Amino acid sequence: MAIEMGPLSVLVSIAASFMLVRYLLNNVNWWLYESKLGAKQYSLPPGDLGWPLIGNMWSFLRAFKSTNPDSFVDSYIARYGKTGIYKALMFGKPSVIVTTPEGCKKVLTDDDKFTPGWPVSTVELMGEKSFVSISYEDHRRLRRLTSASVNGYEALSIYITYIEENVKSSLEKWTNMGEIEFLTEMRKLTFKVIMHIFFGATSANVREGLEKEYTSLNHGIRAMRINIPGFAFHKALKARKNLVAIFQTVVDQRRIERKGRTPVTGKKHKDMMDALMDAVDENGKTLGDDDIIDIMLMYLNAGHESSGHITMWATYYLQKHPEYLQKAKEEQEEILKKRPSTQKGLVLEEVRKMDFLSKVVDETLRLITFAPFVFREAKCDVNINGYLIPKGWTALTWFRNVHYDNDGGGKFGNRNYKMIGPN
Repeated sequence: MAIEMGPLSVLVSIAASFMLVRYLLNNVNWWLYESKLGAKQYSLPPGDLGWPLIGNMWSFLRAFKSTNPDSFVDSYIARYGKTGIYKALMFGKPSVIVTTPEGCKKVLTDDDKFTPGWPVSTVELMGEKSFVSISYEDHRRLRRLTSASVNGYEALSIYITYIEENVKSSLEKWTNMGEIEFLTEMRKLTFKVIMHIFFGATSANVREGLEKEYTSLNHGIRAMRINIPGFAFHKALKARKNLVAIFQTVVDQRRIERKGRTPVTGKKHKDMMDALMDAVDENGKTLGDDDIIDIMLMYLNAGHESSGHITMWATYYLQKHPEYLQKAKEEQEEILKKRPSTQKGLVLEEVRKMDFLSKVVDETLRLITFAPFVFREAKCDVNINGYLIPKGWTALTWFRNVHYDNDGGGKFGNRNYKMIGPN
C-alpha cells in the first residue's frame, strides 16, 4: 500500500537530509585529523577545521580580498575567546594559528621543536632550493652567502647613487603624466632598482616582461592549490616556468661572459649574479644553477612586491597625517642645510641621520604587515598556552595580531599608537 507524504513531511525530510549532510561535512576533517589523536584531541586549541579539502580557506581568502583582512582571525576571537591560539585547516593541512607575541616567538625560535612548514603550493612556486623549503642549516648557509649583497648600509652605499637618480627621474616623469596609479609606478621603480642590483643594466622590455610574470606568480601564492586552467595557481605555475627559463638564459650568458674577463675581487663592485656565482662556503661548496635561479626568483619577488607596497603605504599615511609629513620634511631640509656645497647627491651618512623617516618606515611595516604569517611544522607534540600543537601539524605565526595587539607594549606595539597609525 502506497504511503502519501504531505507537504509538511516532504519539508521535514528535506530539512533532515540537509542537516545530516551538513553534519557529515562538518565532521569529516575531525575524523581525518582529530580522532586519530585519541585523548590528546581534547588538548587541542579551540577552533574548527572547516569543510573537507577546503578547510577554512574560503573565509581566509575572502577576508584578505576585503578591506578588513583581520576579520578572519577576529571571527575566531569572537567565537572562541582571546585564547591566542586556534585550530584550523589551512592550505590543505591541519594547522594552529598562533597570535600572541610569546607564542609566535616560541614557534619561530625553537628549532628543536619546529621546522619550516610552508605549503606545497608555495614550494612549487618558489622552488625547492629557495629559503621556504631548505633545511635550517642550508638556510643559514645561503643567507650568510647572499644577504650581504642586498641588506644593510654597506649594500646601500653601493647603490645609493643609482637609487637616487632613478627616484628623481621617476618623480619628474610622474609630474608630467597627470593622474597616475601610484602603486603600479612604484612597483616599476623598485623592480628596476632590484633588477640592477641582480643583473646590472637591463632593458625596459625585459623588466616589464618579468614584472608581469611575477604578478601572476604572486596571485598564485595566495590562492588555493587548484592546477586547472582559469585558476590563479595554474597561471602562477606557468609564470614560474617562464621565469626559470629566462633566468637560466641569464645564468648561461653570464657564465660565458665570465670566462672572458678578469674576476671581480676585493671591494670592487659586482652585482648579485656575480656574488652568487662566486659564493663559496666554509666547506668549499659553491651554488649550482638551480640554487642561483631559485634564490634570484625569491629575492626578486621580495623586491618586486614588498618595497613598492611599503613605499606606497608610507606615502599614503604621511598624506593622511600632515603633521608627520611636515616633521619628515623638516628632517630632510635640516640634512640639506648641513650638506657641503661641494657634495653632489645623497650619501650614506645622511641616510643614517634620517631618524624620524626610519620610524615612519618601521610604523608602516607594523601597520601593513606585508608578510602576515610564517609557516612552521611541529617536529613533535608541542604545548603553547596550555594547548597542544600535534606533531606534523602546521603552526602559523599570525603577525598582524601581534602588531595590532593593544597590550603588546613597545613603542610601536599598540594599535592606538599615534605616530602615523590609523584613526
